[in-house]
This record gives sequence, C-alpha cells and structure tokens, in this order.
Amino acid sequence: MTFKSCLCEFEENSTDTNYPEDFSIPDYSYYTSLCDKESNRQFRLWFMSTFYSLICFLGLIGNLLVILTFFYFKRLKTMTDVYLLNLSFADLLFSLTLPFWAANSMAQWVLGLIVCKSMHAIYKVSFYSSMLLLCFISVDRYFAISRAVSAHRHRTQAVFFSKVSSAVIWIMAMIFSIPDMMYTTISINKTCSPYSSSSDPLRIGIQASQIALAFVLPLLVMSFCYSSIIQTLCQARNFERNKAIKVILAVVAVFLVCQVPYNLVLFWSTVIAAQGGTEDCTYDNRLFYATDVTQCLAFLRCCLNPFVYAFIGVKFRRDLLKLLKDFGCMSQERFFRYNFGRRRSSLATDTETTTTFSP
Repeated sequence: MTFKSCLCEFEENSTDTNYPEDFSIPDYSYYTSLCDKESNRQFRLWFMSTFYSLICFLGLIGNLLVILTFFYFKRLKTMTDVYLLNLSFADLLFSLTLPFWAANSMAQWVLGLIVCKSMHAIYKVSFYSSMLLLCFISVDRYFAISRAVSAHRHRTQAVFFSKVSSAVIWIMAMIFSIPDMMYTTISINKTCSPYSSSSDPLRIGIQASQIALAFVLPLLVMSFCYSSIIQTLCQARNFERNKAIKVILAVVAVFLVCQVPYNLVLFWSTVIAAQGGTEDCTYDNRLFYATDVTQCLAFLRCCLNPFVYAFIGVKFRRDLLKLLKDFGCMSQERFFRYNFGRRRSSLATDTETTTTFSP
C-alpha cells in the first residue's frame, strides 16, 4: 500500500464520528495560557531606567553633601546630628544599589549570584536602618521639645547614647535582612529575587515582616512623637512656632506620600500571594504596574531625606553655603548676600531654638 492510499484511508476514517467507547476527547479548558507581560517589560525599559537614574543622582549628591558638611564642620554635637549622619550613610548605600535594581528589572541578571545577594543585602540593611533612624529622630525631637526639662538634664550623655543606639540600629537592620541574604538567588526567569514564585510562602513572610517593621512601626512612633510635638508647640508663645510646625508637617508628608502607596500595594500583593495568586492576567498586570510605580515613589525617599531633615534647618543650611564657598562653588559676595540678608530678616534663626524645633 502506497503512502498516498494510506493518507486517503485515514482522511475517510477521520470523518467518522462513531468513536470507540473507550475513546475520550481531551478537555483543553483545564490548560491555562501564560500571562503576557510584554507591555510591563516595555514599560519598565523606560520607566525604571529614567526614575532610578534620577533618584540615584539626587540621592548621591544630597547625601554626600550632608556627610561632607558634617565632617567638615564637625557637627556631631547633638543626638539628631548623629542620627542624621547615619541616615545619610544609609540613604547613600541605598542609592548605590539603584543601578543594579534598574538592570535587574529591565533585563536578565548576568552579574552572578554573589553580586545578586550583595545587592539585596545592602538594599535591605540600608532600608531597615533608615526606617529605624527616622523613628529615633522623631523620638529625639519628642524629648527635646515635649520633654525639654528631662532632656536637658541628660544632655551630657545624649551624644554617647545616640552613637550606641545607632550601632544597635545597624545591627538590627542586619538581623532583619538575614532572610534576604540567605534565600536570594537567581530565579528560573534569570532575575535576581528572594522568591521562587508569586505565591512562595517565603515571599509572604518577608513582605509581611517588611510592612510591620519598616512601615507600621515607624508610622506609629512618628505619629505619636510628632503629634505630641505639635501639641506642645501650639501651647508655646514663640514666633518661630508656625515655622517649626510647617517643618514637622513636611517631614510627615514626605514619609506618608512616599511610603503609604507602596506599602498598600505591597500589602495587597501579599494577601493575593497568600491566597495562591490570581488567574486574571489583566488584574495581575495592573498590580505589576502599581508595584513598579509606587516602588519608585518609595525609593524617592532616599533623595528627599537630605532636603527635609538637613537642608531645611537654618544652621545646617548656613554650613552648607559656607562649605560651597570654601570649595569655590559660590562667590563670597553671593554667600554674604544670601546668608546675612536672611539673618537680618529673622534674628532668631541663629538661636538654638531653631535647631530644637527642626526635625
């Protein structure tokens, strides 16, 4: 029998609908198609590279200026000075990891497992330490303003305590980052991640602990401290009061705007992961977009902290101008015009009360 005759016979038999009793047609409805994320990848190509580069540049410049000013003028005289210096180091480390995060989000990871683990470890240590430092800064301001008498009584031990507590903060940040150091690996899709899938139980635990330690705890501490400070300032009769309240509101606003959207999305994605994930591709892609956008907004915090916590203070801003003048970045005439012109308009800005009110 030739091949052509066999083929004809097969075509004739294939039209027969009388299948044997033990023959069953497979149900393809049980097979799910892969969710297409090509639009997400194209979005990341320009969005991540643009915003990560901008945040990295501003974060490096701002935090380096803060660190340089502290060491140049030897400003470590109060608890807040010590905490601000450590906060700048934490944000500087965080900024240095952003180019690696951009590379990981836009293409396959090709830098090896050691660099992958190091990136996540440095990111987590700097992230947790900066959140804890923000807590301690608010506590220090609370005692300096709302409990001024007791704070003045222990002023001699304050700087030593701030140095010890800063070391403890860094140690705690390292401990909190141990899961990322241990489980971070290069996944099947060639990306650097501590999670094997979207419904990985490890991912649920890490994200839940991050929300609790790096958002809920700082939010509660800062809410209590700054609300008490505002209440104390409202009772004080000082013409610097309104300015101090605006500074505190700016600090709280930056924290809420940067952290609340990302942590809400992170919380919702954790809930979905705990339920086994979602089969709705459109919904999954929208959650993917929301995570990317709000994460960039949260990362923006590392370049805003120097402006909110350091540059907004009168004494620190004057030291920064003097630093720029000494390094030849500003003329003497402009320095005196900017510095002493403002000084005549507000004589009280040179007093220690301004640094007490500033965060």
